[in-house]
Amino acid sequence: MQRLIYESAWDKTIAAQDRKMIEEIFNETLEENGLNVTFPLIRSALNHKGDLLVTCLIHNFGSEPFFIEDTELTYKEDGALIAEMAFTTPQVQLPPQTSMPWTFIFPKALIHKEPAHTGGKLDFK
Repeated sequence: MQRLIYESAWDKTIAAQDRKMIEEIFNETLEENGLNVTFPLIRSALNHKGDLLVTCLIHNFGSEPFFIEDTELTYKEDGALIAEMAFTTPQVQLPPQTSMPWTFIFPKALIHKEPAHTGGKLDFK
């Protein structure tokens, strides 16, 4: 059975309202669709430096642990490429059948197109 966990810093600082929203998205996106790892979107935003913040759930439906190590991800909106980057994130170590929220930061220099923050999808390249 899939379970939801939080990285320790998230668990200590997340607002109750955000935790509730994440739990709702978790419950709504539990269908595997034959994929071992999926990234249902929670939200996207630009920070004060113009970097793109993409917050998602990482679902590891597989039977093996999942790590973010030189993992190429793309962020698209309505099929149009907005940003892409290879990530190494030691904090993301997902045991089998586990999900957790995470924010991926795409630096401003790697943004191909101004995001509209609608119709977004994070996926493997």
